[in-house]
Amino acid sequence: MIRENIIITGASSGLGKGMAIEFAKMGRNLGLCARRMDNLEALKSELLGINPNIKIFISSLDVNEHEQVFAVFKQFNQDLGSIDRVIVNAGMGKGASIGTGFFEANKQTAETNFVAALAQCEAAMEIFREQNSGHLVTISSFSALRGARRAMTVYAATKAALTSMTEGIRIDVLNTPIKVTTIHPGYIRTEINEKVKSVPFIVDLETGCKAIVKAIEKEVDNSFTPSWPWQVFKSIYRRASLKMLAKIG
Repeated sequence: MIRENIIITGASSGLGKGMAIEFAKMGRNLGLCARRMDNLEALKSELLGINPNIKIFISSLDVNEHEQVFAVFKQFNQDLGSIDRVIVNAGMGKGASIGTGFFEANKQTAETNFVAALAQCEAAMEIFREQNSGHLVTISSFSALRGARRAMTVYAATKAALTSMTEGIRIDVLNTPIKVTTIHPGYIRTEINEKVKSVPFIVDLETGCKAIVKAIEKEVDNSFTPSWPWQVFKSIYRRASLKMLAKIG
């Protein structure tokens, strides 16, 4: 099945922007939202340059403004005529070790990556349940598999929660026309990690987004992307000792 009309949150940069570019190449219509409208305007022009035959709608959205999430999704539904796929991508990676004085940063990450993701899933699933079709995609992380230290502690916890919630939604709509996918990216170079110098197996944004979009198109339940090395590494990571995790983090 070809999903013609796609919403992507957090689309102004990083994975959201990269996925939008790949879907534009494929001729898909897009509803793109993020906080930075100037970036969205520039992206819209770029996408229409790639494919002038697609429809692009953009909207300012802070996903922590939950009522606005529902309003923006409903507007995109009207603009596009229907919604075939929603990609819950907006997120952040602020934080520090628990108990070191950075509660507000950790709380902001928890609220953005999980509570706001819940709002996006609710808004998407309301549309999908009403039309009895659709594809919900959540962008989790490889870090969802285990706990992590330092700045990654809360981030990894939110991604684990997102993965679990997405699986719950998948169970809830099992054997219906509504499909649910969780993507667990490995290390992909984006604004979040651009200052980190040494990152194992990191790939550039285009390579990473091509792999993510390929997995999304397959509509599998879960995908670890790029498949090499993350599909293999996940089994090792799950069994790793805490001392090994401390060295990795």
